[in-house]
Amino acid sequence: MKGYFITLEGGEGAGKTTILQALAQELAKQGYDVLTTREPGGIKIAEEIREIILDRAHTMMDAYTEALLYAAARRQHLVEKVIPALQEGKVVLCDRFIDSSLAYQGYARSLGIDEVLAINKFAIQNCLPHLTLYLKIDPKKGIQRITTNKNRETNRLDVESLSFHQKVYEGYQLLVEKYPERIQTINADQSFTHVLEQSLEVVTTFLRKK
Repeated sequence: MKGYFITLEGGEGAGKTTILQALAQELAKQGYDVLTTREPGGIKIAEEIREIILDRAHTMMDAYTEALLYAAARRQHLVEKVIPALQEGKVVLCDRFIDSSLAYQGYARSLGIDEVLAINKFAIQNCLPHLTLYLKIDPKKGIQRITTNKNRETNRLDVESLSFHQKVYEGYQLLVEKYPERIQTINADQSFTHVLEQSLEVVTTFLRKK
């Protein structure tokens, strides 16, 4: 495929969505053909699955069900939107991808990182991101950001305990160690300007080498 698949990861309140949109604008100014999308979602079927997964009324959802729903949404989103864009040579910026499932369901829900990876390998057929930015922030600060941001949607994951979000944080640390060539850590506990500058530097350095 001619394009590049770049994902943004991080715990709740890390600022992924805001940074992703700003990154897209900066890359477009540099002449890159950019497509932005998100998980779960990005297309009609996946957005409908998103509503089921993140509905605050669905607190009884089984962890395995949750993992499988994410994988199903991921598959449809990939074949319908991401892969065609990569084949057209676009730079695809995606808010969350497989690493979220590994950190949230694999580690924080205790299903096992390798077990959730196996489910997702079936779903994505080795279509991994070329580059992943992990926006790192202390879970307490991330949750504080959420509570003060009245414009942000509040979903089922937001109302989880702080200990759950701490496990997500730990899960991401394991993934950084597991995939050091793909995952680049950005300190998200800085001003928006600094986070954007550092993120843009990592992405443009990667693209210029290709």
